[in-house]
Amino acid sequence: MPETLPQPSAGGTPSVLVIGGGASGNAVTVLLRRAGLAVDLIEARPDWNAGTGSGITLQGNALRVLREIGVWEQVEASGYTFDSLGVTAPDGTVLFVGDVIKTGGEDLPATLGMQRPRLQQILSDAVRASGAGVRLGTTAETLEQDADGVSVRFSDGTSGRYDLVIAADGLNSATRAAIGITERPEPTGMAIWRMPAPRPEGVTRSDLAYGGPAFIAGYTPTSENTIYAYVVERGRDRASVRPESYADEMRRLADQYGGAWPEITQHITDPDKVNYTWFQRLLVEGSWHRGRVVLVGDAAHCCPPTLAQGAALSLEDASVLAELLTGDREWDDDLLQAYYERRVTRVRTVVEASLQIGQWQLDDVRDADVPGLINRTMDLLKELP
Repeated sequence: MPETLPQPSAGGTPSVLVIGGGASGNAVTVLLRRAGLAVDLIEARPDWNAGTGSGITLQGNALRVLREIGVWEQVEASGYTFDSLGVTAPDGTVLFVGDVIKTGGEDLPATLGMQRPRLQQILSDAVRASGAGVRLGTTAETLEQDADGVSVRFSDGTSGRYDLVIAADGLNSATRAAIGITERPEPTGMAIWRMPAPRPEGVTRSDLAYGGPAFIAGYTPTSENTIYAYVVERGRDRASVRPESYADEMRRLADQYGGAWPEITQHITDPDKVNYTWFQRLLVEGSWHRGRVVLVGDAAHCCPPTLAQGAALSLEDASVLAELLTGDREWDDDLLQAYYERRVTRVRTVVEASLQIGQWQLDDVRDADVPGLINRTMDLLKELP
């Protein structure tokens, strides 16, 4: 028999703790609050990640969830939408421009770029407006499960009692480890330099240059006035990359690209605005829960951004889990396993495709069918999760 999770008493309201205030944690909080559940959200960073990140690319299936949450109009007004993707030579010569599959349906753009801090602000405002309890600068120190629920002791010395805990605390999730899930993220061998910059007048879509001194040099418009630029190379030993040299290192690579890059490169001057990150891989197998604690987003899976699907998959997790929790099924082991089974094939397809594209670049495979793999994967994502 499946383990039955604690149910609220007759007329009672289920209580949920969400650990982590990123995209998936914010999204699931809003959706559960809309259904009338009692939700507390805790976030380790006192600033709620308000200034974290340069830009983000959101495909249509991410936009579909943002519309479900009720923030699509704000996102659309804050970002930059486009339906095509350009491929250029390192010197800037445009080799190909193709339509991007609309994974969110024909009534949404194929792609939207926006400044990541702005997306975080929109989502965190939605959490506040939902009436959820929010505690910043707070972590869960211990989780103790029994037949009736989960007792949580927080880093500020207080404690709480919940029917369910949702771990949305990211790639290096402390909650994942605390509940005995041993999978950990692994580097893929690639790394990315990112930074925000003013938008050159002619940049109206993402363009990717393959080859040159790096695997990929690309940029994405994030508003009428801004872009984020990125350069992907083979991963280096972190000890060899000093934060004070970030701007010099990224500029050295970007200097060797043409087209819009000379205008972009002149803004790569402040090392504090440049981010250097290894690509990571993670896919938790078997189930994404242990008892009354369940993983969403990067805590359960992560892949290189070669398909720009990381945020979309995390938002889909939040949507599917909220749908199941607010339906008429009991909150039992079968329900949480159904969440995993509904998500894992779709997520695995994206993770494996993203890794394959990167591996082809690492192995210098010149005849790889990258467009075919991308199109097959995007066709799958057109279906509802």
